[in-house]
Amino acid sequence: MRIGVNLLNFGPGVSPDALAGWTQLAETLGYHFVMISDHVAMTPDVVARYPAPFYDPFVTLAWLARVTTRVELGTTVVILPYRHPLHTARLGANIDRLSGGRFIFGVGVGWAKQEFATLGVPFERRGAMSNDYLAAIKTAWTSDPASYTGPFVSFRDVQTGPRPVRSPHPPIWVGGASDAAMRRTVRLGDAWHPIRVRIPWLRDTGLPKLREIADKEGRPLPALCPRIRLRVTDTKLADDQRIAGEGSLDQVRADLEALARLGASYVLFDTYTDDAEATRHHETAWRMLALVAERVLDLGKETLR
Repeated sequence: MRIGVNLLNFGPGVSPDALAGWTQLAETLGYHFVMISDHVAMTPDVVARYPAPFYDPFVTLAWLARVTTRVELGTTVVILPYRHPLHTARLGANIDRLSGGRFIFGVGVGWAKQEFATLGVPFERRGAMSNDYLAAIKTAWTSDPASYTGPFVSFRDVQTGPRPVRSPHPPIWVGGASDAAMRRTVRLGDAWHPIRVRIPWLRDTGLPKLREIADKEGRPLPALCPRIRLRVTDTKLADDQRIAGEGSLDQVRADLEALARLGASYVLFDTYTDDAEATRHHETAWRMLALVAERVLDLGKETLR
């Protein structure tokens, strides 16, 4: 099981030095991948959760590809309806090439109504648009020239090089926990990327539902690649008061072992606790990541790696 770090590309403490520091620390400590989030228009609903400034995921990952050699570089998640799929496909393929085949394409449909309105994208159609755009992106990554006809986008004989390094395309992780998101995962993705999950829900509800959809579609079960909040506490937390990744080192270790038993192939640590001011103090999160790398991942490497 590969373990990664979510980079904080937003907030009053974000800077190029901080982004490079996060990434180089993750690589030095032995983490396997880093990921970064996406917004385009910093409308009030976005800023309430993820305060400005906000660094673009594609530009930032392309820059980070130059200062890393080993870690995979991904998005958690690109909001599909915000960009023309040919543009998104080209950005992703370029990063995959520039990084030597290290790009992971995490995608979602978005949630910020004001941001959708500002960009002139119909919020109510975001799910259908995402399905269409993702199919178009896969076409652009696997054909050259590429042609595609769908309900929201069509193109013919478009040259798509450079093609991604990985064949047939970079791994596609689909976010969301709704039935529609799971169907999108089964039909168009390689992995399911749920966020801030509880282990019992994942075991008893989420994964059985994903398996049911895959069986109905006659398709293989996608990989499990969750994003969990990493918050290490001095004492144990009550299980009904925490989500996966929160609690003592023993609880974090147990959560990772449970995810491994459930078949997770990648797990992303997210240290953001919804406190914008905390982004000014990256060292606090970095010390926690170092502690977990030493005390949890090393001790449990037979299970976790």
